[in-house]
Amino acid sequence: MLILIGTLYFFYAVLKLYISAAEIRFVSHAKNLPAAILSSENYQKAAEYKTANEKLHIVSNLYDCALFLFWAVFGLKTLEAFCMNGGGVFESVIFVMSFIAVNYIITLPFDIYSTFVLDKKFGFSTISAKTYIIDSIKSAAIFLVLGGLIIALISWIILTFTWWWLWSFAAVFAVILFINMFYPTLIAPLFNKFTPLENSELKSSIEGLMQKAGLKSSGIFTMDASKRDNRLNAYFGGLGKSKRVVLFDTLLKKLNSNELLAVLGHELGHFKHKDILKNIAVTAALLFALFAFFGNLPNGVYEAFGIRSGAHGAIVIFLLLSSAVSFFVMPLFGYLSRKNEYKADEYGSECESKEALASALMKLADENKSFPRSHFLYIAFYHTHPPLVERLKALGADV
Repeated sequence: MLILIGTLYFFYAVLKLYISAAEIRFVSHAKNLPAAILSSENYQKAAEYKTANEKLHIVSNLYDCALFLFWAVFGLKTLEAFCMNGGGVFESVIFVMSFIAVNYIITLPFDIYSTFVLDKKFGFSTISAKTYIIDSIKSAAIFLVLGGLIIALISWIILTFTWWWLWSFAAVFAVILFINMFYPTLIAPLFNKFTPLENSELKSSIEGLMQKAGLKSSGIFTMDASKRDNRLNAYFGGLGKSKRVVLFDTLLKKLNSNELLAVLGHELGHFKHKDILKNIAVTAALLFALFAFFGNLPNGVYEAFGIRSGAHGAIVIFLLLSSAVSFFVMPLFGYLSRKNEYKADEYGSECESKEALASALMKLADENKSFPRSHFLYIAFYHTHPPLVERLKALGADV
């Protein structure tokens, strides 16, 4: 059984490596073409950043393979020997949290390199070591509390109910909805400073767009994103009465009012077309399928990893293999998402103009050094947005 699981995981890993290698080859060729959308200088920088990032992903994926082998061959059985005696809820929490902590510590160097070497080299990251450490401590504290409670709840469900996977799905999905509802007001302010938008004219224009779309929010805020990163962004966060408009301070510095309203109009297009509800439904469907799959694994899977099929084993096997299983359905979800983006672009251009949205998208790409072209396989598996060249063509821009 372990050989079968290892073979399937190997196929997943090789496919990811192949896609990254194909993207590197594609970008290495495309960077020699005339610059599209971006300035010539930023076009080359975007290609270099994309190539460097994919090379890091290749190393990271190889590292993940080694980590998988470690857990599969002796890691999980060794951890079980240290943590598990009776198999109760508390022991399951200790086992799972230990598994997650080891993974986090082992893969931490990749995040540090990406943040302090790669992103700083290309002018993205502005975060200080102090802020990074404080953020890490806050994230760890939140995970210890919320993560521990969630793992304890799922462990209790597994130990209590026959159809535990169905009740676990319901519990986890409820937690996801809860986090999405309160993240903007409870969690995000722990990491960033949010201040009400001071530009009264812009605020009035944004409120007009929201009223037209039928969106009620708890406010329009700017976020001090520049203390960590120079990338431009904006989003609508929260669910229900907690919904709020968040503008990165970096975005306000680079886009004029018409471009900004076009970008927000695009985001409102997702609300108008009920894409948020669609995404929630898609997330629920994927989560349900994963719980149904992992909730009905034969005992031979647990025996292959050398652990018992209790609550601790079910949760860790889920964490260890779910990314590989879900990877193969990403093309379907990506395709649906890209279709929604075209429709949101149409709505955003109606809120202002096609020219304003196209100009905003080009500025976003130029400032964020987003390479505008990608290999078709990379698009299929990783892109939730269409390639920028295609989006601009749909808006009538000459690219």
